[in-house]
Formats: sequence, structure tokens, C-alpha cells
Amino acid sequence: MEWVSVIGIGLIGMILSVMIRQYKPEYAIFISLAVGFLIIWKLCEQLFPIFEEMKEMLSGANLSMEYIGVLAKSLGICYLTQLASDACRDAGETAISSKVELAGKITVLSLGMPLFGKLLEIIKKLIVQ
Repeated sequence: MEWVSVIGIGLIGMILSVMIRQYKPEYAIFISLAVGFLIIWKLCEQLFPIFEEMKEMLSGANLSMEYIGVLAKSLGICYLTQLASDACRDAGETAISSKVELAGKITVLSLGMPLFGKLLEIIKKLIVQ
């Protein structure tokens, strides 16, 4: 029933943001950010068991734990980038929002480059044999 609390947090945050926006629009952005971080925090609690199971799967398949680290970092970057981009968009800064999204994409790409290199090495070995 964790999703019910996330929905509740989101709805309460939305109501607070709408009410405060009438009087102090600059504070509504902070409420939106705080609610976003709180929801991500709640979701991270649900991700830990998933990562543990993936860890067991990788160890059973004799694969490196480096893959789970890259996956976890990429997922975190994606979530935080989306939160920041949405906050910029809510504030009316669509140009900054698109730049934040681009930065997140490039960061995830650079994070995965070592794994891409390893994949190319495996393909090369398969072709040579």
C-alpha cells in the first residue's frame, strides 16, 4: 500500500501548491520540489529490494556487480533529472528545462560508455572465434 501514501503526498502537495500560488507564487515552486523529493524518497525504499534481487541474479549468472551499480546510478540520474526538469518547466523556464534534460542524457550516456566498450570486446571475441 506504499503507492497510496505516494498518491496522498502528491495530492496534498498539489493542494498546498495551488493554495499558496495565489498569495506567494515563488513559494509554490519550493513546495513542488519538496513534494517531488519526498515522493522519490518513498520510491527509493521500494527500489532496494529490487536491486537486491538483481544482485542475486547477476551473481547467479557470474556477471560483474558493476552492471547493477551502473543501472542504479543511471536510474537515480534519470529520476533527479526529471524532477529538476519538471520544476524548471513549472517555473516557466522551458529553455532551462530542456538543457537539464540534455545534461541528464549525456551523463547517463557517459556512465554507460565503459559497459559499451566491454560489450564491443565480447562481440569482437565472438566474431574472431
